[in-house]
Amino acid sequence: MQMETKSKFKGDRDKVQAALRTVLEYLGEDIEREGLKDTPSRMIKSWDRLFGGYHESTKDILTTFEEDNVIPHNQIILLKDIEFFSTCEHHFLPFYGKAHVAYIPTDKVVGISKLARIVEIFSRRLQIQERIGNQVSQTIMEELNAKGAACIVEAKHMCMTCRGVEKQNSVMVTSSLRGAFLNLIETRQELMTLIKG
Repeated sequence: MQMETKSKFKGDRDKVQAALRTVLEYLGEDIEREGLKDTPSRMIKSWDRLFGGYHESTKDILTTFEEDNVIPHNQIILLKDIEFFSTCEHHFLPFYGKAHVAYIPTDKVVGISKLARIVEIFSRRLQIQERIGNQVSQTIMEELNAKGAACIVEAKHMCMTCRGVEKQNSVMVTSSLRGAFLNLIETRQELMTLIKG
């Protein structure tokens, strides 16, 4: 017998499983057939990973280091091509792609892996693409006291490729720019050159 790990989500697991069985019946499935008997339980278990961002806080992972005059105050720090997966809050379907995250430090820097972790925390929730970019750039501005922050997101949306207009090769691009990246055109142009390079 397979042991179930305790979910971090609150609420009545039995009610959720019953609701998922109702959905399967709505689709016309036999919920007692071998392949589907444990599907509601497996779905709930997968949600612990897919929506794990609800159980993490950026404040818990952002260990900062005081800037020690080694890093010029006008240097752009960029982490490109951060892969992410998220779930559309409108259709409960996946969207996925990559994010480019940049900031200009004032007096604090952060380990580069933490930029990817910020993207991960916000993408592992029910989301829209625009909100992810805004949450990432706002967090960097607030937590790092940055001169500027940017999050450019490129993603494919299953709600558009497998239903709706069914355009398979469409990619949505959004940008959230704050501080120097928003106010100084030359800084914004330098960032875009670095991302394309």
